[in-house]
Order: sequence, then structure tokens, then C-alpha cells
Amino acid sequence: MVVGAFPIAKLLYLGVRQMSKPVANRIKAGARRSEFFKTYICLPPAQIYHWIEMRTKMRIMGFRGATIKPLNEEAAAELGAELLGESIIFLIGGGCMVLEYSRQAANSRRKEEELNETLISLQTQLAELSLTTETLSAQLREVNRQMLSFPVPTKK
Repeated sequence: MVVGAFPIAKLLYLGVRQMSKPVANRIKAGARRSEFFKTYICLPPAQIYHWIEMRTKMRIMGFRGATIKPLNEEAAAELGAELLGESIIFLIGGGCMVLEYSRQAANSRRKEEELNETLISLQTQLAELSLTTETLSAQLREVNRQMLSFPVPTKK
């Protein structure tokens, strides 16, 4: 006896989320090794992140006009690889959330359609029963009319 449907979609989502960390780590390792990846993919976001972070910290501490030195290439490559890995994990998690939302919306839509079909069916049955009741009422009136048209026997 089956108690409920096995939540295979949720299991798949969990599997994808668990696999995203090792995939992100491999991409980070590849980013550290590849010069093109390091130069054009990792370094620019890392330098922007560093600039924004340091600028915010300086403003919080009250230093308005301080210049911010860029990170050295090794530190920027490491930070860029970390940012890339975290963004991959975030995107995979966000994708799983979007897929789960769309699945839930589809289930909700299907249930609503089933309810609407049931409601329409009940309304159709009600209309048929109403028509049957009217037909039987008309027949009953006709039988009563015919009974009243017969002569009443008188007693002798």
C-alpha cells in the first residue's frame, strides 16, 4: 500500500544542491590555473569587490578622500575564484528555488482546474436535476388535471 507519492523532484533538487559545491570547487581550481580565466573572469570582479568593500569601510570609519590600492594579482585571483564559486552555488540554489516554485505553481494550477471541473460538473448535474424536476412537476399537474376532468360518481 502506497502512503504517498515519493518526492522525487525534491530529492533531485537536493542532489543538485549537494553537487554544486564540488562543481564550484573544481571551477575555482580551474580558474586559478588558467591564465585567461584568471585575467578576464576572476580579477575584474575581485578588484571591484575589493574597491567597494574598502570604500565602504573607509566611509564608515570617516575617511572620505582616501585612495584605495588594488589587490595584488595573487590575492585578487583567490578572491575572484571564491566569488565565482559562491556565485555558482548561489545561482544553482536560486535555480532550484525557481524550479520548485514553478512546480508548486503547476500543482496549484492543476488542483484549481480540477476543482473548477468538479464545480462545472456539479452545476451541470444541478441543471439536469432541475429540468427533471420541472418535467415531473408538469407531468404531475397534467395527471391532476386529467383526474379532475373525470366525472365524480354519485351515490344512489
